[in-house]
Amino acid sequence: MSKRIFITGGANGIGKALVQAFSAEGHQVAFCDSDVNKGSQLAAETNTNFICADAGNKEELEGCLRYFLRQWGDMDVIINNVGIGNFKPITELSVEEFDRSLNVNLRSAFITSRLLAIYREHQEPKNPYGRIINLCSTRYLMSEPGTEAYSASKGGIFSLTHALSISLSKYHITVNSISPGWIENYHYDTLTEADHLQHPSGRVGLPDDIARMCLFLCDEKNDFINGENIVIDGGMTRKMMYV
Repeated sequence: MSKRIFITGGANGIGKALVQAFSAEGHQVAFCDSDVNKGSQLAAETNTNFICADAGNKEELEGCLRYFLRQWGDMDVIINNVGIGNFKPITELSVEEFDRSLNVNLRSAFITSRLLAIYREHQEPKNPYGRIINLCSTRYLMSEPGTEAYSASKGGIFSLTHALSISLSKYHITVNSISPGWIENYHYDTLTEADHLQHPSGRVGLPDDIARMCLFLCDEKNDFINGENIVIDGGMTRKMMYV
């Protein structure tokens, strides 16, 4: 059965794969992104709905979500995919840049989830189906230098996910997160043999690896998976490594 899907940061990378995968399955798909050119192009190619919006801007994101709630009458799935890196040495990272990462990567997921809960609070009859999927990262538990802003935001996503899964259960909404490892969005053909073979799975990940898991979680039969963080990293976080 066709579902109403909303995706943040859908114009590029994993978000683009999500838009393509869900539209190919016949779902109604809407997405937002700050990249108006890529967003408009993807919407035309996939027959989906696009609004240019900055997920770090509360008013823009709420306005976007409310628009589609009015158009559709409800929303079945929200995928909080949007994310920015801001990878730089801590001595060069400003407090404002740190805040920006939290606003885009973490606060946006709270904003969309909160609005859906408010919408469903007085809904009659209650929609018996709902999914929220938050894009986390393996950096919620492991780091490289200069990743403070990104890692903090993804650690927040990890915790926000299990909190939301409890709070939103009365609205029949399951909430899970996915932690990708190395997902190569743009230059897969330039990767080296060593890049691939360091992974126990023998290859670097692709955006479609994440999209397939999202499709799986959105299956109506899979409502017993709730509050979980699913790591998709080719086995890298299970690999013991010493120099």
